[in-house]
Amino acid sequence: MKRKKTKKVTYVNEKTLIIAVDIGKSVHHGYMRAPYGKEVKPFPFYNNGHSFKEFWRKICCFQREQGLEKVVIGFESSGPYAEPLCEFIRRKHVTMVQINPMHTKRVKELTGNSPNKTDKKDPRVIADIILLGHALTVVVPEGAAAELRRLTHAREREIKNQTADKNRLQHLMFIIFPEFLTILDVSTKSALYLLKHHPAPEDILSLGFESLCAILKKVSCGQPGKERAQELFKVARNSVGITQGKQSILIEINHLVDRIECEQRFIESLEEMMKKHLGQIPYSQHIHSIHGIGTITTAGIIGEVGDFSEFTTSNEMTKLAGFDLFEVSSGKHKGQRHISKRGRSVLRKLLYYAAVNTVKSHGIMHDKYQQMLNRGKPQTKALIAIARKLLKIIYAIARDKTMYGEQYTNDLKRSVAA
Repeated sequence: MKRKKTKKVTYVNEKTLIIAVDIGKSVHHGYMRAPYGKEVKPFPFYNNGHSFKEFWRKICCFQREQGLEKVVIGFESSGPYAEPLCEFIRRKHVTMVQINPMHTKRVKELTGNSPNKTDKKDPRVIADIILLGHALTVVVPEGAAAELRRLTHAREREIKNQTADKNRLQHLMFIIFPEFLTILDVSTKSALYLLKHHPAPEDILSLGFESLCAILKKVSCGQPGKERAQELFKVARNSVGITQGKQSILIEINHLVDRIECEQRFIESLEEMMKKHLGQIPYSQHIHSIHGIGTITTAGIIGEVGDFSEFTTSNEMTKLAGFDLFEVSSGKHKGQRHISKRGRSVLRKLLYYAAVNTVKSHGIMHDKYQQMLNRGKPQTKALIAIARKLLKIIYAIARDKTMYGEQYTNDLKRSVAA
């Protein structure tokens, strides 16, 4: 049975006005093109309310003059600089689309046979790409979904900062007490407590063995710490850490431990807010019903996708995540298939870690994953394939507003058998 192909969405017809915007930090450049070649040359406008209103006035005037019914506004994916304009435009009766910067770069070579980049050339190139039909719909999350996207990105940034601080902490400990790192991981509560109050070898020795055991047992929630305390006490006696300039390093270590603890509290507060906003989205419980996908992952996926109803097929969501496949083949050479990675990187990361959870023993994707490995597929590629399957299941569950259950389990069994 042949798989039904996804139809390409056409945004432009003979009644469509194309607006292209080259996004900048403070100055944008707009360009208007009507059917049959009539245009308004690129013009600057600024990132403020008055200039946005003037930009919209020009669009309305040109639309009336040309007798056009539909307006399509397109721009390159450019991070935060486009967001105020998106917020302004989404209240209007227009279609917003975004262009892959890689497409702009390549089409630019065809325009004038030159890689020249100017504020006058770029908007025209963006309009050409929209006319070719290679634009993607902009899905702007609203309400709780918008909050979840911001919270997810804030959590990602804070985890990145925390990881950098932990790496710095390890570097400093290697200088004054390298043996410590062989006994305790700086990410654990026990290690952070000792680094804050007793970071140097002589501090450990001055505590005494019994006191060190008691501290480790208390901080690690009652777990026995006698064996670890013995190892730490032993290496502290013969540490090869430096002795000169140590006081300055200890000050920085204390500062880093405070920052790591503060970052952890902030991450936990973000997660609590994510749970709160997740409760306002009815279909979140359906996604969360998939075994292996936790609350934070569910919140992140909804925040990244925005509104599931904006997507007509699961393939559109696959492309949004950058999980769509491509290969480079020529003549007798058959290239390997890879994911494009031209999509939302945070969504890919969330789905990848969800895949790791679902392939564990008794996980819903364990059998399928093992079958892939037995066929010789590398672990990473197998996990990516599982992540793609999970995304399709998530889409179906959100679309149908049903809990993960027997129907989807049977579908998985059939896919494994195939």
